[in-house]
Amino acid sequence: MPTSPATYLLHLECAECRAIHPADQEQHLCGCGGVLLARYDLARLASDFPRERLAARPWQSGLWRYAELLPLADPANRVSLGEGMTPLLPLDWLGTELGITVWLKDEGLNPTGAFKARGAAVGVSRAKELGAKTIALPTAGNAGAAWAAYGARAGIPVIVAMPKDAPPLTQREAQLYGARLHLVNGLISDAGAWIAAGVREHGWYDASTFKEPYRLEGKKTLGLEIAEQLDWQAPDVILYPTGGGVGLLGLWKAFEELRALGWLAADRPAPRLVVVQASGCAPVVRAWESGATQTAFWEGAATIAAGLRVPGPLAGGLMLRALRETNGTALAVEDDAIRRAIGELARAGCWVCPEGAALLPALRQLRAAGWVRTGERVVLLNTGAGLVYPDVEPLA
Repeated sequence: MPTSPATYLLHLECAECRAIHPADQEQHLCGCGGVLLARYDLARLASDFPRERLAARPWQSGLWRYAELLPLADPANRVSLGEGMTPLLPLDWLGTELGITVWLKDEGLNPTGAFKARGAAVGVSRAKELGAKTIALPTAGNAGAAWAAYGARAGIPVIVAMPKDAPPLTQREAQLYGARLHLVNGLISDAGAWIAAGVREHGWYDASTFKEPYRLEGKKTLGLEIAEQLDWQAPDVILYPTGGGVGLLGLWKAFEELRALGWLAADRPAPRLVVVQASGCAPVVRAWESGATQTAFWEGAATIAAGLRVPGPLAGGLMLRALRETNGTALAVEDDAIRRAIGELARAGCWVCPEGAALLPALRQLRAAGWVRTGERVVLLNTGAGLVYPDVEPLA
């Protein structure tokens, strides 16, 4: 019997103009400015690899249990710190209150305390495979810490730019892992401008959000795990706290690929995706409510949830498309509601990050409006540990 390939990656495809780009060399954005998406030979994978084979793989392999749906050609290039396979915790008290079934996907248990470890694991692994010499990225905090950690693991220098008021712990993490840290007096958009200048001048490997194709593939494993943890029965709704939106599009891509493979239960549609943002920085929500197909820059962005303070997401139009195609929606919540939710979830045993806490008031809003219906199955995606934000005080 012929040996199956380590990956079924075919090429990269522009999400805007559909141009095809080779995947065996370093790529960033399409010439038209569009985001590049990894495309796989799903027909061959479905034939070679029945879903049942996953059951024989140890959970300890983490997100790499889905290697055939990841872009790494040589397993020897894997850079891992034990990321993935985080718990899906039932929130029975909340389900009883709302008349639905609710789970919390707790990504705070990943290395470096956030789901950013997923994107960093696959992104750094692929950068290593493609011969990157220095990796550079802007960040609101957690991504910089994660890429610094995985760069250290891979032996690749990392340069991180973040706002001066990013969580101090993430600044310290990046430095501890040996990254070169540059602080800007501004927002993540200003950090991005500094990184872009360095990429042009020094030829750094640009790992900015969506400016390389593989962080998205790591985040995609969120959807693969949720499907497997629910015995391949997709939930009805997934709420996602949205800044740059990589995880949102990763979920969208994951369920598209699972449907194409025939791995999802045929009687259930893909989940409806929900963008949750802070009222002080909600470019996707504003565009969604106005019926726009692109997001506009949000002036004066301000929120206690650092990961939601992304005023000009590069893939805003693609996020809106994902919401339309999944019959999803978008809404914003106030910072005080986030603070109250941190305390409420902590008293239920879950100390979540402010971004994850935003999902609790958002879910109650959607349930009160009837958008989430009685008996539906809902996943809240907590993106990180509350420990990363010790200065954010909850409200009673």
